[in-house]
Order: sequence, then structure tokens, then C-alpha cells
Amino acid sequence: MAKKVKITLVKSVIGQKPEKKATVRSLGLKKLNSSVVQEATPAILGMANAVAHLVKVEEAE
Repeated sequence: MAKKVKITLVKSVIGQKPEKKATVRSLGLKKLNSSVVQEATPAILGMANAVAHLVKVEEAE
């Protein structure tokens, strides 16, 4: 079974560049404090790292 991570949007995307907004949206996050559980693939972790100032990443069960 693949490792999972929980990604939570903790800062608003208002005022961010369109690329950052698109990255947050492609992670599956819509509103502030919304969370998603994703598999910890290199692509997902890379996207989360690109918007690390907007999201919180933690291990999920």
C-alpha cells in the first residue's frame, strides 16, 4: 500500500500568481482549511512543495 499524505490549505490564494492558484486547485483544494488525502507520489509531493507557503502537509493513515 502506498504512503498517503494529508494536504490542507492554510493560506488564501488571493494575490498569488496564476500558476500557484492552478497548483493548489490541481491538488484538489478549493476553500481555505479544506483538506485532501493523496498518495505520496513524487508529482504530488512536488506540487505541495511548490506551494509550501500556502499548505500544510502531514502523514495520513
